[in-house]
Amino acid sequence: MDTLKVVDRLTVTFLVDNCIEWMTKLPPGFTLELRQHLSDHQPPIDPVTGVPFIDLENYCCGAHGFSALIETGVAGEEPHLILFDTGPDSQSIIRNVKAMQVPVHRIERIILSHWHADHSGGMLSFLRHRSTMSQADATSRCVADVHPDRPIARGIAPLDKVIGRLPADPTFEEIEAAGGIVETHREGHAVANGTVWVSGEIPRVTSFEAGLPGAVRWMNNEGEAKWVKEEDIMDERYATIDVAGKGLVLFSACSHAGIVNVVKDAVANFSRPVYMVIGGLHLAGTDLADRIPPTVAFLSNQLKPCPAYVLPMHCSGFAAKVALEAALGEGCVPAGVGIKVDVHGDREGEHMIFPPSIE
Repeated sequence: MDTLKVVDRLTVTFLVDNCIEWMTKLPPGFTLELRQHLSDHQPPIDPVTGVPFIDLENYCCGAHGFSALIETGVAGEEPHLILFDTGPDSQSIIRNVKAMQVPVHRIERIILSHWHADHSGGMLSFLRHRSTMSQADATSRCVADVHPDRPIARGIAPLDKVIGRLPADPTFEEIEAAGGIVETHREGHAVANGTVWVSGEIPRVTSFEAGLPGAVRWMNNEGEAKWVKEEDIMDERYATIDVAGKGLVLFSACSHAGIVNVVKDAVANFSRPVYMVIGGLHLAGTDLADRIPPTVAFLSNQLKPCPAYVLPMHCSGFAAKVALEAALGEGCVPAGVGIKVDVHGDREGEHMIFPPSIE
C-alpha cells in the first residue's frame, strides 16, 4: 500500500452541498461563508453608506450534491489542491468556485467518489472553466481520478419499479476533451504527493449497512439490455487525510457502503484515530431510518476515541443530524456550502496519538 504522509495543515472549503448555513455558531477553525466574503474577498463597497455590500447575487447556491475543495500542506513543501466530487450540474460548481474565489488553475486532481450524477454532474463544466482560467499554461491539465467501472445508466426503482434514471455521467472521452486526464483506479492509492489517500473497494462488514435500496443499473450483456438491481454501488470510494497530532479526516461523499464500513476500513488500513468524518451519510428517508441508531452508537460509543467532529452533509437527512447532535453535542457540526474548515496539525502532540479501538 502507498504511504500516506502526515500533514501539518488541512483546509476544506465546501463548494456544493444541499444546505446553506450562515448563522449557527461553529467550532474553532470553521468559518461561515458570509464572514469570508466580508473579511477576505474584497466585497463591493456601497457608495452611499461606505460599508460592504452583502452581495447575494454572487454568493454560493445550494444543490443536491456534494463537492469539497481539499488543500493539504506539509512544512517545507508546496500545498496541494484536490477537488473531491463536483456536484450535480453544470451551474452550481461554477457559480460557487467563483463565489469563493477558488484558484481553479491550482487544482491538480478531481477525485470522483462514485458514478452518480449528483457527484459527477459538474465535472465537465469545471474542467472547461479551469481550462479557460489556465490558458497561459497549456501544459497544466487536471487529472480526473475515477473508478474504471463507469455505468451506462443508473436509476431508482422503489418497490422494484423503475421510476427514473439519473443523468449520464461524463464519459472518459468527454473528460479528455474538456481538458482532463483520465486516471482509472480500482485499488487504494495515495495522491497529492502522498498527502491524500483514495480508497479502493470498501469492504462490507456490518450487518445493517446494506447499500442503496432500489438502486438499479442498465446492463447490456450479449445483446440483452435490461435494468439490474445494484444496491451495493461497489465503485464508491472515500478519501482520507492524516493530520499531525489529530488523526484521520475522512471524506465519504454518499456512504452507500455505510459510514461504519468506511470508518472501519480506514482504521484497519492506518491504525490512526478518526478526527473528523465529513460528507453524506445516506441515512435520509423512512427506508433507512433503522440504520440511524446503530450508526450513531458506533460513532459515539463503539469507536474509541470517538471523532472530535462529524459533519453530516448532503444525503444524511434531518433525523440523522438530530440523532448525532444528541449523541455528540457540539461535535456534530451543521456544515454547508461556502463554509471553510482549517485543521492545524500538532507535531508535538503526535506522541499522544494512540491506535483506536472498536468495541
